[in-house]
Amino acid sequence: MSGGTDFAGAFVGGNRELPQVPGEIQCRLLGCAVEAWNEHGQPVIDEVGELVCIRPMPSMPLYYLGDEGNKRYLSSYFDTYPGVWRHGDWLKITPSGSCIIYGRSDATINRHGLRMGTSELYSAVEALPEVLDSMVVDLEHLGRESYMPLFVVLRPGVALDAVMKAKINNAIKTALSPRFVPDEIFEAPQIPRTLSGKKQELPIKKLLLGHPLEKVVNQDAMSNPECLQWYLALAQRRSAAVR
Repeated sequence: MSGGTDFAGAFVGGNRELPQVPGEIQCRLLGCAVEAWNEHGQPVIDEVGELVCIRPMPSMPLYYLGDEGNKRYLSSYFDTYPGVWRHGDWLKITPSGSCIIYGRSDATINRHGLRMGTSELYSAVEALPEVLDSMVVDLEHLGRESYMPLFVVLRPGVALDAVMKAKINNAIKTALSPRFVPDEIFEAPQIPRTLSGKKQELPIKKLLLGHPLEKVVNQDAMSNPECLQWYLALAQRRSAAVR
């Protein structure tokens, strides 16, 4: 199933009365007015679009505590399609009504004209026995080509040497495409995650683009905020190098 802790539920999930198809989630769940919308705010079938919920659900939050003027709340869910909950996932609804989730729409990789959710790359990289965890971000700078670093957490005793980097790159080439090979691979101490276990791709992306740490992430909502200092140091080194 797929949903979120923010509304304490799931949008799509299983139904034992429906057939099982590998790679697909069986249906949209009861009471969830979920659609896939294109960039024009139109519902699409058999195309990848933004997962939206066009009717309210009882468990959705009404506001954030201490959020003056509902600024954070509105920017989190309603800034793309006013009045419509945008969840931040890529979704395709098939003609039969089954669903395929393609990963986070706000952390999409766009390499050489090809767009892809990050989950497919993680499946390829984390299938390697040497890799415990990974995270990728695609940094798009105005006037410059994008820069895509890959962060990996390796098993104890495994070194990120030329052989290991080649193994990771070959796994990506084989499972996806040479276009999605990262510009650099870094060995990180940890992958930053929320309390619910989601990878913090967007905050790290913003941090590496030069945004202040205190404005890109709520450390109280993280399970391992101590790892942020490593990413902050990398952002500072990168900022100094591109000046």
